[in-house]
Amino acid sequence: MQLYGALILFMTLSAACGLRCYTCTATDPKSCTDTKSCSVLFNRCFSLRIDGYNIVTKGCQNSLACVDPIACCEGNLCNSAIPTGPSAILLLVSSAIFTLFL
Repeated sequence: MQLYGALILFMTLSAACGLRCYTCTATDPKSCTDTKSCSVLFNRCFSLRIDGYNIVTKGCQNSLACVDPIACCEGNLCNSAIPTGPSAILLLVSSAIFTLFL
């Protein structure tokens, strides 16, 4: 029962804080370390590689504007070049729930 309480608290805090995305314009995607809280209008994080200039742009985006060549993703800090802590935690929690109930 404590697992349910922790899961509800985690989901509530995630929703209350809003979406967070990496934001930058750089030549190396791994150098993007700045984060930004997205406004309510933006529900996705994005990455865009500008060919010919070897530049990557990252930030917040609306799902309606997620068309090729813009790569969009759902979830906090999902537009990272390397796996992030919140993504790993979410994977572990979902795996634990799946294991307990199935």
